[in-house]
Amino acid sequence: MTAIFLRQFRSPLIYILGVAAGISLAIGDLIDAGFIVAVLLINAVVGTFQEYSAGRSAEALQGLVPARATVLRDGEAEEVDAVGLVPGDVVLLASGTRVPADLRLLAGHDLRVDEALLTGESLPVDKFPDRVLAAETPVAERRNMAFSGTIVVSGRGRGVVVGTGMSTQIGGIASAMLTGPDAPPPLVLRMHRFTLRIGLLIGVATLAMGGAALARGLPLHDVFMMAVALAVGAIPEGLPVALTVALAVGMRRMATRNVVVRELVAVEALGSCTLIATDKTGTLTANDLTVHRIAFAMGPCWEVTGSGLDLEGGILPPPSEIPEAWSSALTRLCRAGLLCNEATLVHRDGHWRGRGDSVDVALLVLGRKDGLTEVELARNHPLLASIPFESERRFAATLHSDGDSVLACVKGAAEQVVPMCSTALRRDGEVPIDQAALFGRVEELAQDGFRVLALAEGVPTRSDPHDFAEAHLSGLVFLGLVGLIDPLRPEVRPALDACRHSGVKTVMITGDHPATALAIARDLGMAEYPEQVVTGVQLAEAEAVGEEALDALVARTPVFARVEPGQKLAIVVALGRQGHFVAVTGDGANDAPALRAAHVGVAMGRGGTDVAREASDLVVADDNFATIVAGVEEGRVAYNNVRKVVNLLIATGMGELVLFFLALLSGMPLPLLPAQLLWLNLVTNGIQDVALAFEPAEGDELNRPPRPPREPMFERVMRRRVVLTALVVGGVAWGLFRFLLDSGMLLDEARNVTLLLMVLFENVYALCCRSESRSVFFHNPLRNPLLLFGILAAQLIHIAALYIPLMQTVLRVQPVRLDLWLTLVGMSLLLLGAVEFDKWLGRGRSRPHQDGHVTGGNPT
Repeated sequence: MTAIFLRQFRSPLIYILGVAAGISLAIGDLIDAGFIVAVLLINAVVGTFQEYSAGRSAEALQGLVPARATVLRDGEAEEVDAVGLVPGDVVLLASGTRVPADLRLLAGHDLRVDEALLTGESLPVDKFPDRVLAAETPVAERRNMAFSGTIVVSGRGRGVVVGTGMSTQIGGIASAMLTGPDAPPPLVLRMHRFTLRIGLLIGVATLAMGGAALARGLPLHDVFMMAVALAVGAIPEGLPVALTVALAVGMRRMATRNVVVRELVAVEALGSCTLIATDKTGTLTANDLTVHRIAFAMGPCWEVTGSGLDLEGGILPPPSEIPEAWSSALTRLCRAGLLCNEATLVHRDGHWRGRGDSVDVALLVLGRKDGLTEVELARNHPLLASIPFESERRFAATLHSDGDSVLACVKGAAEQVVPMCSTALRRDGEVPIDQAALFGRVEELAQDGFRVLALAEGVPTRSDPHDFAEAHLSGLVFLGLVGLIDPLRPEVRPALDACRHSGVKTVMITGDHPATALAIARDLGMAEYPEQVVTGVQLAEAEAVGEEALDALVARTPVFARVEPGQKLAIVVALGRQGHFVAVTGDGANDAPALRAAHVGVAMGRGGTDVAREASDLVVADDNFATIVAGVEEGRVAYNNVRKVVNLLIATGMGELVLFFLALLSGMPLPLLPAQLLWLNLVTNGIQDVALAFEPAEGDELNRPPRPPREPMFERVMRRRVVLTALVVGGVAWGLFRFLLDSGMLLDEARNVTLLLMVLFENVYALCCRSESRSVFFHNPLRNPLLLFGILAAQLIHIAALYIPLMQTVLRVQPVRLDLWLTLVGMSLLLLGAVEFDKWLGRGRSRPHQDGHVTGGNPT
């Protein structure tokens, strides 16, 4: 906690304020020093509490390591602590267990492993212990290995430990997280550059004006007083607190839209990002294998709506077909999928849950959409025998009672099932099978990214349940093909469209097969041709050539497939080198290094792993990709509000600087004392700038492109507005101060009136800062009642200080007449007219593009 607290003081702006406090102490001005120190402490306390929960990514990775493992020792199975495994131990694997270490498989029977946590592959991977693979084989294709942290879906196996702890693939991810680059959020970069420039400007101005004062023969004490006054007047002392409040407001608003912010400075990061690198599995897709298409032996394909365990979908025929004509064929196909099935579908706690192989679960859901249930079918067609699915066999078959006869149901790869059939089912009955035509349909579905499964039924050549074998499966009826896919989340397409409209580029990074990635990318409009998909092998080849080759490849690629965790990290770093502010989304352990290295990491909260969440800056609580777009909008609102606060503080501070500069040139005394400047900056303006941080969205945040990554916070529009405001505020205040002195008013009385005018200028300019381009007269003040209250409160507090004896002594103020106050109000409105005229000129220079973006004027 102490280290976090001390880190709050590592800012150029804090350094400048510290120097000003030191000078105040040196000259005995305890009031000014006390004000500055109080601001520093308040900001540090707030920042400490906001950052306390960071830095637990490595601990979450340790939670993936299984606690127990079954090993063979002295020829007998023994359960031991997984942390005690060493290379050479022989580990036994069974369905449902988590792999305790990286294993080279020695034996296996129907062994299938879910590696989505590591590779992003949405389907379980078949393992083949007898294969010998090249050393450079990608992790996702090492079928003779089982990796630590992955889960055995089915079958049994045995393997020898070849890697434990940090020597495993999952350990490599942990190492990358501990040692990999950690990009600072965009706001940190912009504020760092901004404060450096402000500090340089203030330093130069203070030295120049101090030198000029010494040259005029002013006493050293007075020169120090003037230097402190200049520093206090120009430095936005309220900025640290106002910035913290603005980000905290943005954090709360994002939480209401299901975006949980883990680090305060990341609030605006999504709004600043120029590119989103998104994972496919579980982010763009639902991570639920679903039957999406049905193809009979003839005619167009049928569409199946709904995703995952959603039973509300339906089976839609092609427009050219009459549903009733195909009713019998559709029911027979769905029945075969339910009978040849080992999964279960249960309803618990208001939700449907599937148990078993994901393909079997998908077939159960398909049957329910056709009005069939596995329980009723099992009662009418009791199971007599089965041939379980094995990787080498590539099909499964079951034998059932069917009245006085038997019925065999088969599912599997088309290459295995089609040769078993002699006829194919059509709407008008069975016809001789055309294998070439069917394999053509299989190829079409595969090119669209579907996993294709063939279904058949019939009477086997032998009906003895005790002798049910593959050899007896011939002369069957081909029922049709089903295309399974990990479906897109329904909100993804409009969300990506919104990203494109707002100028944010999106690329896909996945461990899936290139054909599947391309199919998803085509559906989303991200890519069209196979050449637009780059594989992990191609990335490795480019990395071997050099950094420039990798950057060139990454720059032109919208889809990356078969990518390993280290390569995902390399892609993010390469995108950053190209000048992008990169946001990375993901939910698995394989996403963690990239999430950490990105300017902003966005994890899925519901389906994501602890690793991904701990490595991220933001967490999407509802796993809804559309929420990311909401985060982009809220991020831009937060950044705009930060700019509005900066604009208010810097412009009024520069106005004070102009006032002092003119007074020095004209040989006049200090127009305001340091305590009065602190009162302006911390009290009256401090109330308003905090209220300005609550400004709601203007409504066009997603109609504009992101700010250029290298654009400073103090860009062209703000510079012009600050200069204009400073000249008006400083010039009018100097003119008033000189007029009052020339008319015989005492110095303290002139300062009192000038101070009141400066407070009124702050009130007026706070209203002007609500929008950089929209007129005050067309901006409903009730949309931000806090600002309206803040303006009134600032004015009333200052008026109250004019009558309180203690404040009269500290600030050297006194009450003013009503007619004088009204005169000062009229003078302050000169600033409103000048800013409104500048906004009008800016709107005239801006012209909308056809895509709704704006050039010229305000580049928000």
